[in-house]
Amino acid sequence: MGWFWADSTTFSDAPHPNLNSNASPPPECPMHNASSQTIPFPPRNSPQPTPSGSCPVRAPNESISSSKSSTLSKLNPLNYMPADLSQSRDARQTIHLPTEREESSIPRGDTDSNWEYPSPQQMYNAMLRKGYDGTPEDAVESMVAVHNFLNEGAWAEIVEWERRFSRGLGFGWQACRRGEEGFVEEADRIASPREVAAPKLLRFQGRPNEMTPKARILDFMGWMYPAKYGCEPPFDRHDWYVQRRTVDGETKEVRYVIDYYSAPPEPTGEPVFYLDVRPAVDGPTAAAERMMRWGGDVWYRASGGKMRETASQ
Repeated sequence: MGWFWADSTTFSDAPHPNLNSNASPPPECPMHNASSQTIPFPPRNSPQPTPSGSCPVRAPNESISSSKSSTLSKLNPLNYMPADLSQSRDARQTIHLPTEREESSIPRGDTDSNWEYPSPQQMYNAMLRKGYDGTPEDAVESMVAVHNFLNEGAWAEIVEWERRFSRGLGFGWQACRRGEEGFVEEADRIASPREVAAPKLLRFQGRPNEMTPKARILDFMGWMYPAKYGCEPPFDRHDWYVQRRTVDGETKEVRYVIDYYSAPPEPTGEPVFYLDVRPAVDGPTAAAERMMRWGGDVWYRASGGKMRETASQ
């Protein structure tokens, strides 16, 4: 998931592919087989240390580095993907893959346009560069459909968080105190006449080898109480950096963490995925937001809030 391209080249719109039983990614897909290499974000070019005893000042005609450009220097810092990934057919390819790219519904923070998903051909080329040589070529289009579908679902969850808390903690508590069921009605009742701009995705980072604290806790609970909490650990983890616009017109960067879980397929064979999307606890404000939304919903349901409202009508 999270494979967007950050260039501004315009391509014709591709039809949204249907999700079916063939849409489940194969084991070679990065969704299920994370790379063993974890690279820090954002990418930085670390200078080579100067050998002991050598002059630290370079001659005017001396090359900055005699070695090849590092891998990090070739990655786009917005999406951490190769910036020069082509749409050309690979020499090892046996079937044609579409080169049309689909535009997402996710606004970009650096332009007025939306992020674009990679074409099936770009996805295949990217997987080859990452070392996934055994990916079935006829499964790539379905994999792109799954990736796009999950990214749209993740962004929809982020938008719901922003609807509650972009106006501040005071508004957030009022909106959350009647739980998830009463949010829409409560938000309309206390809505401010001042509009808040929609959030935008600034950049993102895939961190498949780093489990979030919450995922670790759930994994431990599954080990302790498998009958109640037993489930597979998340097959992927992303950090999305979102631009939040406040009522006062100020902007702030909010980091969201996303855990991707797979579940048993539907009886019809369609794959099932669960996304756990929440603000990263980078400070007290994010911690308060998570407690308000979770605590408000639990208290409202546990205390019989719906029944009390019905009885009072």
